[in-house]
Amino acid sequence: MKINGMKTIETSKVAILDHLIGNAVQISLVAHTREDGDALGSCIALMHYLSECRNCNVGITFSDPVPDSISFIIPQADRNRIFIKSKDSTSTTEWIKNSDLVFCIDCNSFSRTDKLQDVYAESKAKKVLIDHHPSPDSAEFDLSFSETEISSTAELLFYILLEMPEINHDASKLPIAASNSLMAGMTTDTNNFANSTFPSTLNMASQLLAAGVNRDEILSNLYNCYRENRVRIMGHMLKDMMVITKKGVAYMILDKETIDKYDVKEGETEGFVNIPLSIKKVKMSILLKQDEGYFRVSIRSKKGISANKCAIEYFNGGGHEMAAGGKLYYPKDIAQSSMAAEYIERVTVTFLNK
Repeated sequence: MKINGMKTIETSKVAILDHLIGNAVQISLVAHTREDGDALGSCIALMHYLSECRNCNVGITFSDPVPDSISFIIPQADRNRIFIKSKDSTSTTEWIKNSDLVFCIDCNSFSRTDKLQDVYAESKAKKVLIDHHPSPDSAEFDLSFSETEISSTAELLFYILLEMPEINHDASKLPIAASNSLMAGMTTDTNNFANSTFPSTLNMASQLLAAGVNRDEILSNLYNCYRENRVRIMGHMLKDMMVITKKGVAYMILDKETIDKYDVKEGETEGFVNIPLSIKKVKMSILLKQDEGYFRVSIRSKKGISANKCAIEYFNGGGHEMAAGGKLYYPKDIAQSSMAAEYIERVTVTFLNK
């Protein structure tokens, strides 16, 4: 099957995947640290396919707890199948070590799994990659499904699952929990069809709706269930913290003091970086969120400006052409945290003048 002009999902790869699943006794799934909706949705969807359609013993491993803002994606009955390294290191490590098949979901390398990196690197299991980020570390994997010209890993997984013998191109044969999770994952990564939307993305949505997905409920959970704190910090940041440079770069720096003042939880600033792009003169938007010894960096850009290149060159990161992320360390990159604004203004002038 060809999607968006990308290479066909090769029949030979599907056959290998089918064989690997058929011979597996225990399967472990992992996604990048600080999971977003695409990573979580893809993992939950694959777990339900493997357990319901293939009768496999499956567990999901994460470095840290899932952000509350997307935890609705996890069905209540699945909570005991998710292992969190920071909460129970022993059980998580044992699960991975006892698995003979591993899926790396929505990240191009085990290096992005943070606390789980070493355990997965040492694993002797067969390893499968399913991801849509650039520059996959293919040498780490026995089988890779990697495609950048697609909305999300959830979409790529959807089309892979359609090729599996039990599904046979009929989305109605997917477990409904898998379908709901795939829709949630794709919706978050496209910002509700605002970014990276292809004909195949709309086709996926159409098939999932026809299969019984309740999109209205997903949207309500994603966009109408925020805490009051999130809305108040968003207003404060846009009114008092957003700076727009002469070059058309909007940036906001969320420091620890403000995070504590507004009791900002993990995942609650998701999407903030997109908002300044609604301003006509803004070409690029950058959000810095302070952590211990570094700032987490989110970058979004309009067409013609590469957020990915900016992240690679100046923020120890990377990602998609118009949506990327990274880290800004102090004192490695800047002498102290208070110099972050000056750094952003200086490097973005250099970047945009190239």
